[in-house]
Amino acid sequence: MAGVVHTICHIITKLELGGAQEVALHVVSHLDPTRYRAMLITGPGGLLTEEAQRIPHVEVRLLPALGRQIHPLDDLVALVRLTTLLRRLRPSVVHTHSSKAGILGRWAAWFAGVPVIIHTIHGYGMTPVQPRWMKSLLVLLERITGWITTQWIAVSQADIQKGRAWRLFRNNVLLVRPGIDPRPFQQGLVGEDRERLRRELGAAPGTRLVGTVACLKPQKAPEDFIEVAKLVTQSQPNVRFVLVGDGELRAKIESLIARYDLHDCVHLTGWRRDIPAVMHAFDLFLLTSHWEGLPRVLLEARVAGLPIVATQVGGADEVVVGPRIGELCQRGDVSGLADAIVRKLSSSMKRADVHTADPPPLPYEFHISETALQYERLYDRLLNPDHDGMNHRLAA
Repeated sequence: MAGVVHTICHIITKLELGGAQEVALHVVSHLDPTRYRAMLITGPGGLLTEEAQRIPHVEVRLLPALGRQIHPLDDLVALVRLTTLLRRLRPSVVHTHSSKAGILGRWAAWFAGVPVIIHTIHGYGMTPVQPRWMKSLLVLLERITGWITTQWIAVSQADIQKGRAWRLFRNNVLLVRPGIDPRPFQQGLVGEDRERLRRELGAAPGTRLVGTVACLKPQKAPEDFIEVAKLVTQSQPNVRFVLVGDGELRAKIESLIARYDLHDCVHLTGWRRDIPAVMHAFDLFLLTSHWEGLPRVLLEARVAGLPIVATQVGGADEVVVGPRIGELCQRGDVSGLADAIVRKLSSSMKRADVHTADPPPLPYEFHISETALQYERLYDRLLNPDHDGMNHRLAA
């Protein structure tokens, strides 16, 4: 097989700012170009699209018909166009991410005769807010699509357990963490630089700053973030909250802030790209998600040494392990989250102490370099099954 260059085609619905998108971009950009031709197919309008188009050795194809919302006619058009495109590109591997692209992309790959079809579960499309009939239908659709899936990848043990309970897969599932590069989050922010950024984020000197980084969409439950801020600031007037991110629920969040008269207590920044610095401006990290795969933002907060208060969804408890790292509450438990924040902020630990006390080291499985390496080893094994020896063993 020496000298063969295989085309690896990743498909994702939209390149918005999010963990699944950042992992996909890192993987395609770090494939060995002497061995792999890296391609990325995505829908239009993502904030990361231009960044993806600037990556050397990666071909980006925009498919306008590929949208996030379920729409039978548009989805059929997307399936046909994806199939036609894949027949022309003739990839050796199609690797899909996210639920919508995962269904359409895998079937298009099957219709196009692609020999290896891989899907990464970054959290399931079946969510707690869906009616039972829709959830059952989506489980059935995933189960049927599993018949044509060569390899499943999960980002958390929690998703593996769910998938087995739903009979989506048996032994053809591999745990590969959605890693991060910890180095930017290990560099502290001190003195005037930290105070300047904190003022920009709405925290005056002498106040404590509770922050989150999240897309304003139902999965992340930003309404709960505002409800928690309301409860905490009623008893702790020196606490401020900041929400870094944007999305479809922004108008609703602004309306809640106005209704509760929280303009002086809650600050919305929109999207920012200086997240490592922002993390070091926070005093505590709050995540209110109602469902997740494995939130990479918790890895970032952990490496930054931030106390974490989060909901126990997806693989959150695989990151927040023990009280030294943080506390977890049930999804939707606004009062529990508020109480946990008050406990953390009322402790004797000062913000400076958080940074000087070494946080627990991040296990190597959560490093993005290990994520990319495991994907490449997987491609090697599936494309060269006769050479799956000592040099091509996957990390367990």
